[in-house]
Order: sequence, then structure tokens, then C-alpha cells
Amino acid sequence: MKTVQRFLAAALTVTMAGGAHAGVSPEQAAQLGQSLTMLGAEKAANTAGTIPEFTGGLPIDTAPPGYKPGDGIRPDPFAAEKPRLVIDSKNMAEHKEQLTAVTQELMLRFPDFRIDVYPTHRSATIPKAYLDNTLLNATGARSVDEGMGLENTLPGTPFPIPQTGAEVMWNHLLRYAGQAQLAKYDSWNVDSSGTQVLATTGLATFQYPLNDPAHINTPSSPTEVRNMLKVEYTAPVRRVGEAILVYDSVNPIKAPRKAWQYLPGQRRVKLAPDICCDAPNPGTVGASTYDDAFVFNGAMDRYDWKLLGKKEMYVPYNDYKLIFAKEPSKVLGRNFLEPEYVRWELHRVWVVEATLKPGKRHIYTRRTFYIDEDSWVAVASDEYDANGGLFRGTYAYMAPLWDVQVPIANSYATYDLIGGVYNMSGLFGPYFGIKDIGSLSSTQWSPQSLAGSGIR
Repeated sequence: MKTVQRFLAAALTVTMAGGAHAGVSPEQAAQLGQSLTMLGAEKAANTAGTIPEFTGGLPIDTAPPGYKPGDGIRPDPFAAEKPRLVIDSKNMAEHKEQLTAVTQELMLRFPDFRIDVYPTHRSATIPKAYLDNTLLNATGARSVDEGMGLENTLPGTPFPIPQTGAEVMWNHLLRYAGQAQLAKYDSWNVDSSGTQVLATTGLATFQYPLNDPAHINTPSSPTEVRNMLKVEYTAPVRRVGEAILVYDSVNPIKAPRKAWQYLPGQRRVKLAPDICCDAPNPGTVGASTYDDAFVFNGAMDRYDWKLLGKKEMYVPYNDYKLIFAKEPSKVLGRNFLEPEYVRWELHRVWVVEATLKPGKRHIYTRRTFYIDEDSWVAVASDEYDANGGLFRGTYAYMAPLWDVQVPIANSYATYDLIGGVYNMSGLFGPYFGIKDIGSLSSTQWSPQSLAGSGIR
């Protein structure tokens, strides 16, 4: 109770100095749990009835046939459904306003590219403690450093009723992703001839310190680590033994990203400042940048962020069949993922436009992001080059883990329209899926642990 009182008292002292922006009024926040869900989504169905009313997401005890408690592979709870609509180049003009620019471009380039649209399920489920904190954040959290950092934020969605594009992007960066997960995955590159090349097989550990139960009632400090990622590569042969470790903080202006890399040939752990921003990701043969991962991650200081509003869009959603597919070769088509493996649904998304700031550098001069209203997952993006041409696009394939109430979105594909290559990262089906685990010790998250995990 004292923590909550301190939190509310701090909210009352907010000033606009230093580019700070306060939360919404108590009257606005009163919409949460009423006309809005506790995360800020519109609770009601859309007029056409193609987006249903939000009724709480998938129950925590949902278990499709074949699921074993504790198993990392989650069967598709909607596997019996059939598409209600198929959109391709022949009828795309009828649905143009509900398709991202990259989706439209893929249809124009490839006559056999299509999206199979299934009935919409608002399946994202979040633990109650996180929802309770979101209500407090609505009036108490604030953005600082011209929107690039946060203060006075409890573990929860910081801005459930966002007023700016940067606030929407913070909701994505701090979306609820559980406490910690362990997963083994494949990442594949497919060139314009259809050649499939295994980029990496990685053993990945994700940890979100702010979601630790011991932290749930404590406002986050600006320099505190908000998420950690460790990947140990086990294939292909040329990358066996490599490892990376990445820390991101609550306020990346005050505490920039820290990254380390272990290379077996050098037999030492070294700082890796290039694991950031628009540096090409070597695992994708240059088809994506480091901040394309998970559609967007990292600091926002290179762009101006404009909130364009909310739209109904066809986006990947509830993609259990894709991310838990046992045979990657069947998922990877010549120029795009095989359509029968990708489930698309109609959802309301926040649309944010990022424009490169004067004097800043990035290979993308403009970016458009689409963020799901029910989970704050960035589900798609369009990227433009220095000449204003459509360059790349990324899709995240979200699938709520109903048993742990986590809308997981660690699988994503990036299409490079200029290079004619695409990368699919986060195919968990060939291995043990996604295991929910407890927090690892600080020793296990030390840079020195990378060398200890190296196998050659």
C-alpha cells in the first residue's frame, strides 16, 4: 500500500520540464475496465461483427487435445477452423485499406501469394497483477527525454490510453512477455530462387526482470534492465559455440543498450556495440537490421514518432501452426512463407509512423508500425529507403500461451523487397517449443557466462 501511495504522490508532482509528459486524467483512466479493456483496447465488437467483443482472452485452463501440461509445444486451439476469406492479387483492391504496404506489394509481385483470413479471436490474456498496475500507470507513468525514456512506471502497460506515437511504441517494448522463457529455434534465409539456407539454430533465454513477482509493486528506475536476451548458437557448423548477450534498460538515453559477444576463434567475450539499430544482422544475410527483430526493439531516439490512429487491419494472429511446425522445409516457400501455414485475422491496430530525425542516421528514412490493441505486440511494419521507396517489411507471428497467460511473439519474418530474400526466425516446432522458466541467477546473466557456455 505504501508503494502505491508513493507512486501516486510522484504522479502528482509531474512537470513538463525536460520533455516530460504525464499520464491521462483520472476521468480518462476511468474508461479502463468499462468501455476499454484493462490494457486500453476497445472492448466492443466492430460494427460489422467481424471483430468480436473482448471477453477476457483464452482462459488459462484452455487445453486443446494432445496438450501435455508443461510441454513447450502448444497445439492450435483453432485448428478445426476454415478461412472465411481469401485475399490475393485478384481481389486485393477491395481490401486495400486493411492491408499493409508490404502485403500489397507481395500480392502484386507474386500471383500465388495470398492471405487466408480466419475468424477473429481476441485471445491475448494477461495476469491480473499486470492489469492492476496498468490502471495505476494510466495516471502515474510518464515519458521523459522527449518521449525516449520512462519514469514512475510500474510493471504493466505504461500508457494504456496513449497520446503519442512514442507512447504506443513504449507499450510494445514493455508488453507483457512473461517472466522468463527458454526456447530452441531455427532461423532460415530463402533467396529469390527458393534456396533454403539454415542461418542459425539457437538456444535462447529471454528474461524480463520487471515482471519478477518480487518487483511487481515497485516502480522501475530509469537505469534498470527491462529485458535480457542470451543466445547460444548450436548450428550451422560455422557458428557453433558463438553466443550473444543483450541488456535493454527502462531509459535507453540514461542507460544505453549493453551487448556482448563470444566468438570461439577469439576465445574471449567482448563488448558488441554494433548489435544495435540499423547494423545488418549477419544471421539474415543482410536482409534485416538488429532493430527489425520482433518488428521493433531498442532505443527510439533516431526517429520522430507520429500516432496516426487506429485501424482495422488483416494481420498474422494466433499462428500456432506456423511457429510450432515440425518441418521448416514445408513452411518455407520460394518467395514467401507457404500461405497454408500462416493464419491471418482482422484486428484493430494502432498505426505509428516513424520519420528519421534531421541529423540522425538509419537506412530506413520512414517506417510504419502496426501494434495490436489487445496485446501491444507490434504485428507488422513497412520500411522505406532513402529515396522513399518501399524497402522491407516484418511480420510477427503472435500465439498466446494460454497456460501461462503470455501473448508470445518471438517468431517473425522480414521480407527484403530489393534483395529478393526473406528471413524467418523463431521456428520452435523441431525442438521442445517454448518453456516457461523461473528467473536465472545474476551469475547466469553475466558476460563471463558466455565463455562458459561455449562448446568449442
